[in-house]
Amino acid sequence: MSEEMKKGGISVETEHIFPIIKKWLYSDKDIFLRELVSNACDAVTKLKRLNSLGHISLDNEAFRITVKVDKDEKTITVSDNGIGMTEEELDKYLCNIALSGALDFIKKYEGEDDNNGIIGHFGLGFYSAFMVASSVTVNTKSYTDSPAVLWECGENGEYTVSPSDKTERGTDIVLHISENEEEYLSEGKLKSILDRYCSFMPVEIYFEGEKEEEEKKPINDTTPLWMKNPSDCTEEEYNEFYHKVFGDFRDPLFHIHINADYPLNFKGILFFPKIGSEYESLEGQVKLYYNQVFVADNIKEVIPEFLLMLRGVIDCPELPLNVSRSYLQNSAYVDKMSKHIVKKVADKLNSLFNTEREKYEGLWNDIKIFVEYGSLKDEKFYGRIKESVIYPLTNGKTVTLDEYLENAKEKHENTIYYCTDKVSQAQYISMLENESIEIAYLDKGLDNQFISMVEQDKKVKFLRVDASVEALKGDGENKENEKLTELFKKIAPENVKLRFEALKGNFPAILTVSEEGRRFGEMMKLYGMGENMPSPECELILNTNSETLALLEKKYGTDPVSAEKTAKQIYMLSALSQRGLNANELNEFLTLSYESINEGIK
Repeated sequence: MSEEMKKGGISVETEHIFPIIKKWLYSDKDIFLRELVSNACDAVTKLKRLNSLGHISLDNEAFRITVKVDKDEKTITVSDNGIGMTEEELDKYLCNIALSGALDFIKKYEGEDDNNGIIGHFGLGFYSAFMVASSVTVNTKSYTDSPAVLWECGENGEYTVSPSDKTERGTDIVLHISENEEEYLSEGKLKSILDRYCSFMPVEIYFEGEKEEEEKKPINDTTPLWMKNPSDCTEEEYNEFYHKVFGDFRDPLFHIHINADYPLNFKGILFFPKIGSEYESLEGQVKLYYNQVFVADNIKEVIPEFLLMLRGVIDCPELPLNVSRSYLQNSAYVDKMSKHIVKKVADKLNSLFNTEREKYEGLWNDIKIFVEYGSLKDEKFYGRIKESVIYPLTNGKTVTLDEYLENAKEKHENTIYYCTDKVSQAQYISMLENESIEIAYLDKGLDNQFISMVEQDKKVKFLRVDASVEALKGDGENKENEKLTELFKKIAPENVKLRFEALKGNFPAILTVSEEGRRFGEMMKLYGMGENMPSPECELILNTNSETLALLEKKYGTDPVSAEKTAKQIYMLSALSQRGLNANELNEFLTLSYESINEGIK
């Protein structure tokens, strides 16, 4: 074998590469229009840049891009009055696939400046036209004195170049649509593509269909809200932008305007949508843009999972226009960008809490599920916002954890009492409130997991109102009564323990279930394992201060059958206020109640 090194270049014949371009260049054929309009936008941007550098002189010229469809001719035309091309440039950029006029221009006039406003790479993107066209014509005239040029190319890759009679500076690209792609001759189809991809491009875009309109208006907004300074934007403008882009008639709760500078360099606006109920879809919509050109919806790799319920736009010129999922998943830049967004969201929540607390409390019911979910998914996010987490109370007030503990330190230090249902737990709530104990109202599905995390972090204990009677203990003996023990063991289920306790109030009994047992059971249900799980162990606490129990003890000695019925009713009343009754229990409870009524009437 020869030790001499050989060098060479890979050659690709157009007859082989063109079928690949037509089928595989992009996963979505609609992209062709985005690419052509982006190229037209670049042509205008380049000319403006030359003017600002003093290479040419323009007198406040109006720049525009026009997209026109002709169903009879079966053509789509994209025109601009930008920089144009000479025959040499046209040959260089169109006849050599993937050579980029944008790169050459940046090297010559921009140096290493990344923030130049150039969108695409004219060359490969241009060939996306062949995904829908059987042939393409480019009619172009440079801003220089060079003569105009006409370039025509078929889907086999063979082209011709000839002189053109075009007199005005700029480029017209005419697509002769293939027979099996004629859906793109539909005005509605083209308008929807332009609306999706080109609504915020920096050069005015006009659409011309079969019917000429008397007054033409651009289909895009060249200065989208996210490109402006936040101090120059009004609340009305933010709401109007939200309605237009996301089609939600409700105003957003609030917004976060991001204007990240070096080294991240991206802009955007995130909106917290109004959620009607916890069962409403939490699927948000965050749109990714590249220099005002739409790239994709819901880029999960850029926005952390727990922020996906938000709606918004992120414009990042640091990412490639045709960015791939795998690129995003493995990009250190994207990771930093994602962390910056999380920080901005936390900063906004803290700012609202610290400076507009009344407004913040009014929003809490809508943002609570987001805050809890975000805290569970991202420990750093929780670390940033944990002092701004608030708890609504059953008395109508709203407090932070520290405020709650400050009020409670003399009665039940480091214990937070809460309820999940104001109706079914009303008896417990009433008894605790009578003792001047504040009760948090935690009625959402994520609350269990969230408070478990808070307990570990803050070294506190959350107790549901039906989990403990510590705060209700009164004066008197806790001595066990043998007759009542015998009686209630007859009527209570096996998983119910008995305990005698001197409690405040005259109620005969109260049913409690341990906080740990109940939480574990609810967690099993959440994972679909609750059906085969035994019911959590309950404790029936008999109040030794109750006059009713004293009378019941005497009744048991003279009329045990009647005493058993009364004991059964007492147990069921305590169960009714703790967890509700199952079908059999309810039927038995109603029967006993009707019998008591009948006996009372006799």
